Amino acid sequence: MQTAADIMTRELITLPLEASLKDAHDLMRDKGIRHIPVMDGDNFVGMLTQKALIAAVIRLLATYGANALERRESQQPVKELLTKDPACVAPDTPLLQVADFFLAHRHGCLPVVHPDGRLAGLLTSSDFVRLSRILLAAQL
Repeated sequence: MQTAADIMTRELITLPLEASLKDAHDLMRDKGIRHIPVMDGDNFVGMLTQKALIAAVIRLLATYGANALERRESQQPVKELLTKDPACVAPDTPLLQVADFFLAHRHGCLPVVHPDGRLAGLLTSSDFVRLSRILLAAQL
């Protein structure tokens, strides 16, 4: 049976805990990603999602206006926006179990974490679409 480790994204783009909202906004835009693991050194401390980022940007726009957005984004620490202790899976978690979790909880991303707490990778809905395409192509 296939596991999370078989299809997870291993080449991770991360942010340090000291990063600003502007750093995250630029990174998401430049790399075309929607989820960023936040690290304190080598320790995984949480996830910053596009949804949380957009909510923070809208709040800053409404409060301070467009002219102040870039400055305010630079002052907003990512550590105040991240999801701490997000739902995670182990590398050996069966994909069927992961798929059930995605369907039940409507998450777009799950960190894959070793038992010792080290971040191994990320599983996203895109990883499942890629797997689906491979399986469908194999049937042709």
